[in-house]
Amino acid sequence: MKVLAKIRKIIDVTLSSVCALIFAFMVCIGTYQIVARMILGDPSTVSEELLTYSFTWMALLASAYVFGKKDHMRMGFLADKLTGTPRKVLEILIEILLMVFTGTVLIYGGLSIMKLTMIQKTASLGIPMGVIYTILPVTGVIIFIYSILNIIDLCAGKEQEHLKVKE
Repeated sequence: MKVLAKIRKIIDVTLSSVCALIFAFMVCIGTYQIVARMILGDPSTVSEELLTYSFTWMALLASAYVFGKKDHMRMGFLADKLTGTPRKVLEILIEILLMVFTGTVLIYGGLSIMKLTMIQKTASLGIPMGVIYTILPVTGVIIFIYSILNIIDLCAGKEQEHLKVKE
């Protein structure tokens, strides 16, 4: 179990660090874009495209991080009424459904759209759109790993923060 906790910790630290770096990059590019537009009078299409893609990457990676922390929005009207084994079964079922969705949409669909758009170039940057879409399967794999770790934790009886009843 300590190995799994270390794996989760490594993924958490890596994701949060990458998100912070992307955000810092976005601040720099956004500042450049404002200076170029307002002071120099020459708007930069490259910075606009970089901001758009960076924001998308950061949002997807941050959502994977939130899934790993089990802080995502959920409708707990049914789960909150259950306790013990029924609740554990429901939580495991939810994780399995999440894995099916992630495997189908983000991983399989992401790989498909990546392959399909490798010949299409971005307008300003001139890189293949498939490179931009790599974030979909990457995020899918991360969420999939988190789901496996969550199922193992649930089966081992390890109580997670989101399962604790707040009084």
